[in-house]
Amino acid sequence: MKYDTIIFDLDGTLLNTLEDLHDSLNAVLFQEGYKIRTLKEVRCFVGNGIRKLIARSLPDNCDDNEINRITEIFQLHYKNNMLNKTRPYDGIINLLTYLKENDFKTAIVSNKFDSAVKTLAKIYFDGMITVAIGETDKIRRKPAPDSIFSAVNQLASSLDKTIMVGDSETDVLTAKNAGIACVGVTWGFRDRLVLENHGADYIIDTPSELVEIVS
Repeated sequence: MKYDTIIFDLDGTLLNTLEDLHDSLNAVLFQEGYKIRTLKEVRCFVGNGIRKLIARSLPDNCDDNEINRITEIFQLHYKNNMLNKTRPYDGIINLLTYLKENDFKTAIVSNKFDSAVKTLAKIYFDGMITVAIGETDKIRRKPAPDSIFSAVNQLASSLDKTIMVGDSETDVLTAKNAGIACVGVTWGFRDRLVLENHGADYIIDTPSELVEIVS
């Protein structure tokens, strides 16, 4: 077996969270008197953490205090609305079931805030994914490799047996910074060209294709 440990991104890889993110963002922007954003814009804005999503959504002249304020409001709104439309992508549950039955070690590393990552992982993937790590003040967000190292350590695995699976340039860079291979997925928030341009080692169009790579 080439790999026995698989680290997944969450948003755009395991779960389609885009509509709930979009709805919560626009609810807060509208409430606070800012221009609402299109689904296409939000798709481009996500991937580097909630604060970066807010900063990209607000006018350029907003200072750090305002970005932080809106971020706090968003987190509360999203926490109460993150299950409205969010669903696993087609084929993900079958993939995770296969990996569990064949003794693969699995984890989630995400730039979403840690409490949301752990909640979503438990609701949708309880018993299938062992470790779930989100953004905290103790671990630098992706593309820093800290979350990868933490996951591998918690799984009692090794980097040479680990592969990263994600949908964005951030995931590819995270894998490179950790010194591991990356599988880019085309069903998420970025297109194939972005993954190619950033040097994904593999690119797949369906979850079942991952089995051939990791076996």
